[in-house]
This record gives sequence, C-alpha cells and structure tokens, in this order.
Amino acid sequence: MTTADTPIVVRHDGDSIHRELRGDILSGAAAPGEALREVVLAARFGVSRTPVREALGRLEQERLLERGARGVFVKRVDPREVVQVYDVRIMLEADVTAQAAQARDPSDLARLHGLLERDRAMVDPTDRERRVSNLEFHSALWAAAHNPVLLDLLDRLSSHLIHSPRSTLSVGNRWDEALAEHAAIIDAIAERDGIRAGMLARRHMERAREIRLDLIRSEFARPTP
Repeated sequence: MTTADTPIVVRHDGDSIHRELRGDILSGAAAPGEALREVVLAARFGVSRTPVREALGRLEQERLLERGARGVFVKRVDPREVVQVYDVRIMLEADVTAQAAQARDPSDLARLHGLLERDRAMVDPTDRERRVSNLEFHSALWAAAHNPVLLDLLDRLSSHLIHSPRSTLSVGNRWDEALAEHAAIIDAIAERDGIRAGMLARRHMERAREIRLDLIRSEFARPTP
C-alpha cells in the first residue's frame, strides 16, 4: 500500500521504453537527427542496455529511427516519402471517417467533442502542442470507426509525418481553420452522414498536403549557406 509521500517506482522493460521513446519522437521531444544512445537511455530508465536495445530495434523497424556510423538517430525528413504518406492518408482518412459516421457510439462523440473544446481553449499553443493535440484528435476519430485494421494502418502512417521540422498547423491561421474543419467533421459523424464526413476528411487532409508541399518547396528554395 502506498501513501501520498511514497514515490511510485516505475519498472521499465522493452515495451514501456519503446512506448515512451515513441511518444518522444511523435511529440517532437526527440528531434530529427537526434542521436539515441544506449548508455544514456539505460541510465534514464534505470535498466540494463538489453531492453533499451530491444526498444531501439523496434523503433528502427517502424522507421522512426535510422542507423548511422555512430548509432541510431531519429529519422530525418524525406520529402518524397512525406508526400507519399499524405497521398495514402487522404484515402484512408476519408474511408475511416465515413465508417466512423456509421459505427460511432455516444462515448466516441463525447471524446471528439471534448478534444475539440480542449483545443479551442488553448491559448497560443506551441508547434509541439498543436502537433500532439491534433494527433490525439485524429486517433480518437480513427477509433470511432471501430475498425482495428484501419486504426493500425493509420497509426503507422501518421508516424512518418512527425519527422518534418514544422507542423502544417503552425502556418498562418491553419490552426483555427483545422479546428473549424474538425468541428464540421464531428457534426457529420453525429448526423451519421458518412458521405459528407468522408468528403470533409478528404478535404481536410488535402489542405494539409498542400501546405506541406509549400513548406517543402520553400525549404528547397533557401540559399545554401
């Protein structure tokens, strides 16, 4: 039995280390190109290097890490791959949102509404906060379809977009636009209008893809120092 004054000791294993490191990468806490050292991570989690090595291997298989001459690093952005991921996500997001309109239950709607209101209440959120909250909203949207196959595919695809140094949600007034689009998607799901929900989701992702392409073009247009 523990008390308020007794610290809770968390015992890490390969699974928990994988989850925490994956969260660091998805949230942007671990930046593209950042090295992940076994010795440093073992000290951080209070474990031997074996479970750390296991977790890093899984992240490498998921293509969140890349191996270099001196170890593993958070994967850097590949513009062509990013565009390809958007192309696939546009199709899958439209499909999963249309399915959510038919399969959602009251708890799904409550969660979506709650996340939207939370995001609307955020004051001048950072790029990282926008990125994380947007992923949470979309994850809730995918879950509302109650289709584990699509959920797994979208979860894997979304991880490929986090390597970009800047979120599309921090461009101009895109954050407010995206929240308005989220609200319209929720309304269509609440009305069980699968056709409209899917169309709105497609437009939502197409706009994100358009902004990402502009960011990629501007990056390449910068003069080389």
